[in-house]
Amino acid sequence: MGRPKIPRVICGTPADSCFKPNGIPMQQLEQVFLEPDEFEALRLVDHQGMQQLQAAATMGISRQTLANLVKSARHKVSDCLIHGKALMLHTQD
Repeated sequence: MGRPKIPRVICGTPADSCFKPNGIPMQQLEQVFLEPDEFEALRLVDHQGMQQLQAAATMGISRQTLANLVKSARHKVSDCLIHGKALMLHTQD
């Protein structure tokens, strides 16, 4: 059994819950899910231009955890762009 997940501070929310290629029905697309903490890490580092140490402190996690989240999020986004998959974004309730 793994360690319990440390709660993460997530302030940003996606503008939409899904991004997909034009002209292809959703039923025909493979879906890739971007978790809220992956979205927040990507938003802080790539959009706001924060250094990873600062972004990690903002989220209340270690720098290594943040780096893992950014790497995972970038992989998912590039997979969707390269292979024409739908990117599904979880929104906070």
